[in-house]
Amino acid sequence: METKSSQEEYKQLQQDLKQLREDLANLTRSVTESQKSNISSLRDEIRRESREAFDQVRKTGNDAMNRARDTGEKAVSEIEHKIEERPFLSIVLMFLAGVLVGKLLDR
Repeated sequence: METKSSQEEYKQLQQDLKQLREDLANLTRSVTESQKSNISSLRDEIRRESREAFDQVRKTGNDAMNRARDTGEKAVSEIEHKIEERPFLSIVLMFLAGVLVGKLLDR
């Protein structure tokens, strides 16, 4: 009777080990699939955030370009207005500026 009990315990132990292997394999598969899902969601989040950052930088750059263009156009308009008010003085100043640049370049 003792022999049957030992054999039954041995068989039960084998079944338990087999079940433990199967459970461990299922757990490993489950963890692997979960990690793949986490990686995929992280990748999507990184893409979304980088796209948002790129759009923000583009918007900021466009705003800066528009402000610079407006400022430049305003400065050109003011200079044109000043030249129209005093054309002779403008010609004399441009001549003197040319002479000054010429002297500086001769050195």
